[in-house]
Amino acid sequence: MSVRDVYSNIYSTFHSVRESLIPVLKNSKFKETGCLTPEEFIAAGEFLVYKCPTWSWESGLSEKTRDYLPKDKQFLVTRNVPCLRRAKQMELTEDEDETRQVDGGDDEKDEDGWMYTHSSRVTKTMDEIAQTIMDDEEEEEKLKQNMEALKLDQEKQVPLDEIPGIDDIPDIDDIDDDQVVEEDDPAIAQGPQDDTTSGDNDKILQVRTYDVFITYDKYYQTPRMWLFGYDEQRRPLPSSRVFEDVNQDYVKKTVTIDTHPHLNMNLASIHPCKHAEVMQKIIERMGDGVSAGLAEKGQETGIRVDQYLIIFLKFMSSVVPTIDYDHTISA
Repeated sequence: MSVRDVYSNIYSTFHSVRESLIPVLKNSKFKETGCLTPEEFIAAGEFLVYKCPTWSWESGLSEKTRDYLPKDKQFLVTRNVPCLRRAKQMELTEDEDETRQVDGGDDEKDEDGWMYTHSSRVTKTMDEIAQTIMDDEEEEEKLKQNMEALKLDQEKQVPLDEIPGIDDIPDIDDIDDDQVVEEDDPAIAQGPQDDTTSGDNDKILQVRTYDVFITYDKYYQTPRMWLFGYDEQRRPLPSSRVFEDVNQDYVKKTVTIDTHPHLNMNLASIHPCKHAEVMQKIIERMGDGVSAGLAEKGQETGIRVDQYLIIFLKFMSSVVPTIDYDHTISA
């Protein structure tokens, strides 16, 4: 057992004890602090499942059931999410390459700091995260409005006199064989080829996949994301290879291997210590939700609590940019 595994086990035990001493959050504080009650987590999960059926509820192991959550809705999962590239393939050029720690206080070694590095999908401050999500939502909303504005039934009609009559259509029996030109069909199997084409299989995209879990963290009172990876042959990825899909700065600061609260598995997890603060900032920046496409004019203003996980997943996509789970969201 490695030093990392020993530390992970000790921390998981500490976290379990600490969580057991914290009372369950009863009063809603999601707009003020970005935190969720268990009931709000369930409501947000129901909305996510409704909007995206690739997500589903699971109960986990019976001995690990949390009594403050319904037995059949202990956590959320979506499976076989593609991971098209490794983190090193997303590094920027030297001029753009930088690492910044934010919201960690004046001490650069503050363990609660948050790292933003390297990827064009990873923003550097909470304001930029909020603005990025706002821009994405506004663009999607504009595209939606443009599609709805199309009036296909009002397109110019073809005049009746331009429609050919049945007598104007040539009969196939009247066409001579020498008038028929047959094109080569690329689907027809070809004869044996030389060895120079044997390397074409190297061009096939090799794709890793991930099962993505979302649990409720009682201590931090926020959702928490977990990742379980498979290689191109559907074999489970060891921790060292999972970290290939996460920037090394995240591995050191934000992404760790911990014990899943509802399964007997050690998985990569994005630490939730800053989730509430970032989510509160995003909710504040998104305002009434109209500009972000999450509400319509005339509706009750403000981001609803059941939309929390939609926003949360967009925030997480800026933290783990190599795992393309955000394609499943159509809010």
